[in-house]
Amino acid sequence: MHENIDLLYLTEEETIKAGVLDMQDCINTLDSMFHLLGKGDYILGGPNRNDHGLMLWFNEHEPFENMPKKGPDRRFMSLIAYLGGEFDVVGNKWYGSNIENLHKGLPRSIHTFTLNDKNTGAPLSIMAGNLISSVRTGAVSGVVAKYLARKNSKILGVIGGGAINQSCIEAIITTINSIEKIVLFDINLEKGKEVASKIEKNTNKRVEIVDNINKCVEQSDIVSIATSGKTKPAINRSIIKPGALILSTGAVDFSDDVFAEARIVADLWSMHEKWLEDGLSHPDGISSILDWTMSGQLLKKINEGEYDGNTITDIGDIITGNKKGRTSDDEIFISMTGGLPTEDVAWGYKVYKNAKEKGVGTTIPLWNNSYLTK
Repeated sequence: MHENIDLLYLTEEETIKAGVLDMQDCINTLDSMFHLLGKGDYILGGPNRNDHGLMLWFNEHEPFENMPKKGPDRRFMSLIAYLGGEFDVVGNKWYGSNIENLHKGLPRSIHTFTLNDKNTGAPLSIMAGNLISSVRTGAVSGVVAKYLARKNSKILGVIGGGAINQSCIEAIITTINSIEKIVLFDINLEKGKEVASKIEKNTNKRVEIVDNINKCVEQSDIVSIATSGKTKPAINRSIIKPGALILSTGAVDFSDDVFAEARIVADLWSMHEKWLEDGLSHPDGISSILDWTMSGQLLKKINEGEYDGNTITDIGDIITGNKKGRTSDDEIFISMTGGLPTEDVAWGYKVYKNAKEKGVGTTIPLWNNSYLTK
């Protein structure tokens, strides 16, 4: 007797019904996930189990006319991981990204997400992945702020007003209830004004628009940075408040004295180190990763012997108590988060479980009887 295999298909609208936008639930879920990472109960791709994912690398010039060419935020990636504990499941996020999508009325990245049984490999679910990804990205900032932000932080600075930073804002004010004002800087001032109006409506917080990045950073207790493209925001040590927490979801150009004085915390530093390995093996060298990795500048310093990577702490080690968190009100933290596949697995699995409980989604047979077992 051979078992049939069914899987649950979830559209984006159905993931919303299943609670994908519940930020507090996502923060709690990722807090548990980081605890598992701190214990080591996870597996990423690659023989060293620290790969962010497998990516198609595009070049500016290709030998065939139709072959995809390098461009801002243009990539295809598959991000696979196993996550243990209460999850005990394998998942894979598959996505393509191209900033030109924005001119076509499409999101910059388009994601699908799959959950699989860890033993048989059978698919449990296929779902629209954009909201899984954007909400969990924001939730990471909320988790990090929960453990590293200075007590009674009142001003949240925001650099970049896109969808990801809007998710980060929601997460941060969910975990830090002392925030009184949000200061927004976007390179497109008119767009920033539109986003500010939306943020004020959604958060009931006062939002101040500034036309200079320094005006944003210098007054902020927490700074969330989520920008894309080749132009990276520049931040000097002189404008960072004592005790500030800088959450780097996108790439930033920090002055050298920032790294000399701030403490660096990562989502999983071994994953960032794998990016360095990939960059060094690329024909263009380490420059191939600098325009899209939030840790690229630091990885370059480490490779050139200008920074000791052993001083970097994983947030999971702080959450589990293996490493110390904040030790003073003046301590400056820079958090570098690269988007862990285990985050998608954790939140995707929770949405899947919610959907099953609520009867949301469409059950699709993979087969009734496998041809290969007849």
